[in-house]
Amino acid sequence: MTAAPVGHDDYALSRVPQAARYPWWSVATQRFGQISGLSQFLLGATLGFGLPFWQAFLAFTLGAVVLELVSIAVGIIGQREGLSTSVLSRWTGFGQGGAAVVALVIGFSATGWFGVQSQLAGKSLAKILGGLPVWGWSMLFGLLVTLIVTYGFRWMAWTAYITVPAFLIMAGVSVVIELRRHDLGGLLTDAAPGPHLTLVQAVTLVAGQFMVGAVITPDMTRFNRSPMDVVKQTVVGITLGEWVIGSVGVLLAHALHSKDIATIVTSSVGWVGVLVIVVAALKVNDWNLYVSSLGLANFVKTVFGVQVHRAWVSIVVGVVGSALGAAGILSRYTDFLNLLAVAFPPIPAIMVAEYYVARRWRGQLTAAGTALPATSPMWVPATLVIWLLAALFGKYVKFGLPSVNALIAAFVLYLVADRIGLLRGFGSHATAPEATNTAPQQRV
Repeated sequence: MTAAPVGHDDYALSRVPQAARYPWWSVATQRFGQISGLSQFLLGATLGFGLPFWQAFLAFTLGAVVLELVSIAVGIIGQREGLSTSVLSRWTGFGQGGAAVVALVIGFSATGWFGVQSQLAGKSLAKILGGLPVWGWSMLFGLLVTLIVTYGFRWMAWTAYITVPAFLIMAGVSVVIELRRHDLGGLLTDAAPGPHLTLVQAVTLVAGQFMVGAVITPDMTRFNRSPMDVVKQTVVGITLGEWVIGSVGVLLAHALHSKDIATIVTSSVGWVGVLVIVVAALKVNDWNLYVSSLGLANFVKTVFGVQVHRAWVSIVVGVVGSALGAAGILSRYTDFLNLLAVAFPPIPAIMVAEYYVARRWRGQLTAAGTALPATSPMWVPATLVIWLLAALFGKYVKFGLPSVNALIAAFVLYLVADRIGLLRGFGSHATAPEATNTAPQQRV
């Protein structure tokens, strides 16, 4: 491992060697933890407040199918190439400049999610333990997560081994206690307690809730050993996370006539409910911060030519994200999801279209072997135009599902642009030698 003042760089700007990869179940535990957190409870409660149970279940099913297809397709690219999303995008349609834009968008979005989870934990801790205001607990929680992420994938794996079972046990206890007070048959057939949501709105929320997770799948799957490992962990993680955790959130919203997740979870079991929220936020929030640090490290290197250690980026972003949580960005939660639902789908669609079909730059990745290609296109203007047009199509076209519309539009437009010769790189950027970890981390 290269000498560093703190933490582990985790191959932020280079390929992950085979010796540093993990068994599929190790990565799958983190994938399930990433999906099955309090944000999923919150999403389930939001849907349950506006839809009957079976309509909400249908929305989760449709959204899960979209997410699984996208995550598997992009995840296999990351596994094969051993590169994070922001670095990989240099040779999957975006070029050096476009990759910097992708990295910045991912970094800011993941930092926002980090703030959402920090506020959830801070609100619960303040309610039960007191002593500090919500913003104080939010800051403390965010700084704890920052410490874990500073030391990279290995610490995050051990965090998942502890927090995922703890979350499932404690959440199960709180759910059973609460639901025993109600008629389950009635909860399955009752009308929604709040303002009505349409099925299209609901599926959009489901797809948007984890679309950032789908886009940054290579950040996780670069540590997988085979494409089949990617398939297994994606199907298990997303299916269970969406159906089990999301459906429970729907039932609790019907039972308590509320979509306030802190109220829902803590109303029945007090301090155990607080632990559920804190543990759930912990196992999700480390990945929010981790992918943000990868994206922003790539952005700084690309734009300013300065290679910054990923661990230091984690520290800076962790402090900023904790402050966002303390400032209360959770109040914009639904608007945030709707924005992500149309802004992010074009990214994986373009990467998939380029890598599997157009293949204009795939040869460079293959020829480079275990290193990075010597050069990358500086800009691919057509890609940026396609990204914008697809996002606008997803947002303003009224039929179908916005996230799916944006995905399909980006995929089709990219292939059309390839066929008529518009996919041209302008300028060439020489890839500087990247600092690598010469000794792989101990696998767990």
